[in-house]
Amino acid sequence: MTICTATYDMDTNCVTVRLADRSIVTIDCQKVEDAFTDDIYERSELDYLLFSDTAAYADLVLNEDPGRYLKAVTQYQTDESMM
Repeated sequence: MTICTATYDMDTNCVTVRLADRSIVTIDCQKVEDAFTDDIYERSELDYLLFSDTAAYADLVLNEDPGRYLKAVTQYQTDESMM
């Protein structure tokens, strides 16, 4: 799917995606987080992508594997590293 535009609506917590074939897809971000994240670190990674590059977030959800992406980019901190 080729994405033309992707906009995030904070009130509904959804991304509206307009595709090259003129169809529109709505992504429920809460359902994506519930399905693919296990902890606050992974949720933080998805939130960062959502707010910094909404089109990349939409592409990840529609065309790739969010679970594999999260395993590759998430950095975990232990309690000792926070002190």
